[in-house]
Amino acid sequence: MKTKRIFLSLGCIWCCLNAQAQVPGSAIDVQHYGFNIQLNDANNSIKGRADIAVKFLTTPGSFHINLVKKNSKGWGMTVSRVLENGRSVKFQQDSDVVNIYTKAIQSTTKIYSVIYEGVPADGLIISTNKFGHRTFFGDNWPNRAHNWLPCVDDPADKATLDFTVSAPDHYQVIANGLKISETAAPGELKITHWAETAQLPTKVMVIGVADFAIDHPKDVDNIPVYTYVFPENAQIGFRSYAVAAEILPFYINKVGPYAYKKLANVQSKTIFGGMENASAIFYFENSVGNKGIEELMAHEIAHQWFGDAVSEKDFHHLWLSEGFATYLTNYYLESKYGIDTLKKRLATQRTKVLKFEKYRFTPIVDTTIKTDYMPLLNANSYEKGSWVLHMLRRKLGDGVFWKGINTYYLKYEGSNANTTDFKEVMAQISGQNLDQFFKQWLNTSGHPDLAVKWKYDTKTHIVDLQVDQKQANLYTFPLEIAIDGHVQTINMTGRTSNTHIAAGKKLPVILVDPNVNLMASFTVTAL
Repeated sequence: MKTKRIFLSLGCIWCCLNAQAQVPGSAIDVQHYGFNIQLNDANNSIKGRADIAVKFLTTPGSFHINLVKKNSKGWGMTVSRVLENGRSVKFQQDSDVVNIYTKAIQSTTKIYSVIYEGVPADGLIISTNKFGHRTFFGDNWPNRAHNWLPCVDDPADKATLDFTVSAPDHYQVIANGLKISETAAPGELKITHWAETAQLPTKVMVIGVADFAIDHPKDVDNIPVYTYVFPENAQIGFRSYAVAAEILPFYINKVGPYAYKKLANVQSKTIFGGMENASAIFYFENSVGNKGIEELMAHEIAHQWFGDAVSEKDFHHLWLSEGFATYLTNYYLESKYGIDTLKKRLATQRTKVLKFEKYRFTPIVDTTIKTDYMPLLNANSYEKGSWVLHMLRRKLGDGVFWKGINTYYLKYEGSNANTTDFKEVMAQISGQNLDQFFKQWLNTSGHPDLAVKWKYDTKTHIVDLQVDQKQANLYTFPLEIAIDGHVQTINMTGRTSNTHIAAGKKLPVILVDPNVNLMASFTVTAL
């Protein structure tokens, strides 16, 4: 009842929110979730009540909420009741949705309560950690939240939320937002209430319930930074995760304001290396003390801006999340360790992209994947997406590029964007037509495959250069070639370019793309 009263007291605020984003064609836009979850140590069954504030975009007669139904193995959720503003209504539970019948009309907002229980088939990972202790960790990406939470499980519908978790009192609970209360309950239980006032997609709504050691090493611009690790890893974990306090202010200064009221970095049982849950990032168990922890944390913290605060409209535009986080990681490490670090990382990432293309030849914005989005976690979304940002940075210059990134973030923070939205912001800020750039790098499969042939004339000391694009689709791009350390730029606009460049009196040293600025493959031949 306490959770319900809190939820209703905020109803007037939710009713006034504008529909910033929703699934195209949807009848509803969720304004807020109030999740009340009961956990226990006797078994893996959970009990839940989801109070969902729904704004109607049409007059539908019925609508549905995603929730996986109990299957033949006994995994999944069974709904016992659905309430509309506190009164029972007719519903029907199918395999992965709950159909709710209503007389609601367009532009009204109502609160629906879904009461359910069951053993999560996925999404909430109930297991033991490497020390043998029982843990509960949400792991929702991409659309696995509805295995344990009634919701619109799509990144386009963002909402504020509360988690109220009842669990045995030896556990600590971490979730999105700020901790509102923590109270003892009968039966050696504890009820913990977390509230998030920022709009989130379901993919980054989580709880983590475990025996934790907790550290609060620093505040950054009044944002508390926390570390949650398993007690056995407390000493090394507090030291290992402390780098977060360096990364957070870097992104605030370079990208824009942090959207959340805390940053918690959590050792967890995620199936991923790291999962960018908003304000409560989960890292794999052995991340503590791992030599790659700074890079991993830089990537996941970058997601707080891109992926979480600015979310893709659908998963086909995943590069706006993963490509951005990959390049911001590169930029952070470049700023800290120097330009050679950036070049080395770009070269390694380029090799990975070229290798990936040999067994999956698709553009970055890959609309062929319809239901299982896991295959989108690939080198196109990450490394090639990062490369697109690097080439755009070099094309526009640092000042214009970072102004564009900041403008894009501020415009879409708390909402959703797709590739066209990003292109339009960058075109507006730069004053350039970027249609060709975006089309060739994001909507075209492959890359420039270049044959560079050169011949040195010992009498005239002239280098004759011929560059041929061997791939089917032609690209337009600048190609840098260093002759004895002096960089020359050839603007490729067609299949072949022939250039004559003065050199010294000795046989020159020719380097193609010496500054690692082009996502391409090269063969270099001296004639």
